[in-house]
Amino acid sequence: MQFEKLTCNIGAELKDVQIRDAIDSDDLFSEIHRHLLENKVIFFRDQELTPAQHVAFASRFGALEDHPVAGSDPDNPGLVNIFKDETATPLYYENNWHADVTWRENPQKMAVLRCVQCPEVGGDTMWSNMTKAYEDLPQHIKQQIDGLYARHSIEASFGAAMPIEKRHALKAQFPDAEHPVVVTHPETGEEVLYVSAYTTHFTNFHTPDNVRYGNDFTPGHHSLLLDLVRRAAIPEYQVRWRWTPNSVAIWDNTLTQHYAVADYPPSVRQMQRAGVIGQRPVR
Repeated sequence: MQFEKLTCNIGAELKDVQIRDAIDSDDLFSEIHRHLLENKVIFFRDQELTPAQHVAFASRFGALEDHPVAGSDPDNPGLVNIFKDETATPLYYENNWHADVTWRENPQKMAVLRCVQCPEVGGDTMWSNMTKAYEDLPQHIKQQIDGLYARHSIEASFGAAMPIEKRHALKAQFPDAEHPVVVTHPETGEEVLYVSAYTTHFTNFHTPDNVRYGNDFTPGHHSLLLDLVRRAAIPEYQVRWRWTPNSVAIWDNTLTQHYAVADYPPSVRQMQRAGVIGQRPVR
């Protein structure tokens, strides 16, 4: 297996390997897992992978979840089909920086995404290193956000395009989750900035230490959150992957955020993703 780093801070391509072989090989699986933790997202080309093998490989990382909005392949539970063309409504759900399903109490641990069909040009996906995004923060900002919690909402993302009754029903089914603004990765011990497009507000900012008068609350709260969310967009923290059919990306959903570039209509983009259930994020 050959290994090539793609940027200084995130991403590597593994060559001359078929990930289906790791279904029954502990050694190969351990090697792939090691590269994942070290590089945060890893990529493979020309993978001869059936949907059943996709599920079997991803299941080595843990139990798979059915996405509550997108649903799963009826023949392969845990495998989400993502099909987008010019008629997709709305097209731009993935067109923001996010980690998957952080609006759940137990967000995904990681994911395995395979390209089935893609445009000749366009439809790339980008990932950002949220450990580096936290590490480079000024010390006074680190002190300010230490101990802060924030809400993550499906209502304000997937639910936003729904009629009000359906939106409220979706929130009742999946109440907002509250997570620390900075979390600790359970395997590597790295500290990670954990706010994204799904984050609506801090839940414990409005205290006597932070707010002298009521007018301090709104600008102080929202300006700080906006600055933190924008850190995923810093180019030095990013890698960009150009898809080809049967290429695969595997990413750690705690250490990274990703952004699906929606520049390809009227072309078709079809992907299949298996997401692994994680644990509740903690500081």
